[in-house]
Amino acid sequence: MKISTKGRYGLTIMMELSTRFGEGPTSLKSIAEKHQLSEHYLEQLVAPLRNAGLVKSIRGAYGGYILSRSPEEITSGDVIRVLEGPISPVDFTEEDDPAKRDLWVRIRDSIAQVLDTTSLANLISFHDEGKNDNYMFYI
Repeated sequence: MKISTKGRYGLTIMMELSTRFGEGPTSLKSIAEKHQLSEHYLEQLVAPLRNAGLVKSIRGAYGGYILSRSPEEITSGDVIRVLEGPISPVDFTEEDDPAKRDLWVRIRDSIAQVLDTTSLANLISFHDEGKNDNYMFYI
């Protein structure tokens, strides 16, 4: 399974909203500028997140988006499933070789377990812990 830009940028949106949780709405423009992403593309991604009940939109001059629940209650699996669809490394059927099918099921379940036990709050803490150890290598 390969996570596309939809999933990666969707997690970026959700992590930004998590870091600002309780501070009021955040505009997509500010997220796009901070991460050098297309605001138009983020607008396309936030619609399914809103429809799934993960974010709420606030209208007005100081509007934007907020999380619908606390960062501890939303998992990366919630976000990925909304934007990418079902989690599966390959498409398989009941007619497939049982040994291979068992492997694919175990891989799928392992990926789902990691995504479903990693909340947005966890992602923020992982991100914050890693700030001091970032190295940039140029070749």
